[in-house]
Amino acid sequence: MRPAEHTEPATEAGGDPPPRRGRQVTLAAGLLVALGLLVLVSLAGVALGARAMPLTAAFDAFLAPDGSSDHTVIRELRVPRTLLGIGVGAALGLAGALMQSLTRNPLADPGILGINEGAALGVTLALGLFGLTDPTVYVWFAFAGAAGASLVVYSLGAAGRTGGGPVRLALAGIAVGMVFTAMSSAILRIDSQTYDRMRFWLTGSLAGQTADTALRLAPFLVAGLALGLCLGRPLNMLSLGDDAGRALGVAVGRTRALTAVAVTLLCGAATAAAGPLWFIGLAVPHAVRAVVGQDQRWVLPYSAVVAPVLLLGADIVGRLIARPGEVQVGIMCAAIGAPIFILLARRRRLAAL
Repeated sequence: MRPAEHTEPATEAGGDPPPRRGRQVTLAAGLLVALGLLVLVSLAGVALGARAMPLTAAFDAFLAPDGSSDHTVIRELRVPRTLLGIGVGAALGLAGALMQSLTRNPLADPGILGINEGAALGVTLALGLFGLTDPTVYVWFAFAGAAGASLVVYSLGAAGRTGGGPVRLALAGIAVGMVFTAMSSAILRIDSQTYDRMRFWLTGSLAGQTADTALRLAPFLVAGLALGLCLGRPLNMLSLGDDAGRALGVAVGRTRALTAVAVTLLCGAATAAAGPLWFIGLAVPHAVRAVVGQDQRWVLPYSAVVAPVLLLGADIVGRLIARPGEVQVGIMCAAIGAPIFILLARRRRLAAL
């Protein structure tokens, strides 16, 4: 009698198929490479900018600061800007991956579904009508706007007998986003001084934010990132369907609620810090899934690391191509992400999730 062939168990504890050890090692190594690339781009963001200065000034600013204008620019402007870019990019990349997984919609994105515009409307109300300038105060308006936009878009996109398909949700999000943008513009026209202060923010910009702003918003970003990264396993199970997820022990309602809380925290804090940014949450998860597959335990951390690489890279390019001025990062992200969105829209069949 031939010995029985060795077979691996069909599932791990918790219902997830066990990936091969070699693939796990490969994915872990790839994540470390992405982290290394993020470190390099971050260093470039500190050393390069609209103001030309020798590269050695970036090191001297930390090793031997002398109070010069170059060192002041690096320590008080570029470092907070880079740290904020890391947080905002990670938030938008992770939020996009969470939304695409939960809705099983490859077009889900904080910008396309109107969530960023809802958060922007909340901030506009706080600044333009109520005169609130403290980020820890108006960020709550951003949270409310993001949550409200999510409810409106899902209600509109899921109405009817056929439910909410990817294209319907995308169209509903774009329409709601345009309405919210128009409302924000109307509010800003009332006060020209507020408009002058917010016009770069509404375009999407990392400029002008101080270390104090980054520190005030950091708890919200960290909380959203920590919560979102913990949802990989239950989202994997829900990808099999609600009934299968329940059979595997997933609390479907709780998972959806926690995902909504994470997305609201991430989008609200990111938009309060840098304004509405498009395409980061759409393009990055798609690129990540093409490399690592559909396992959300890898898609989520990869998206949180790769997205700030793209955002900081776009910010650096925007600072270098228009010296001594700069092109706002929101414009650069749109220039990069729009062709990707067009390619997705032209595909005959959207990638299933």
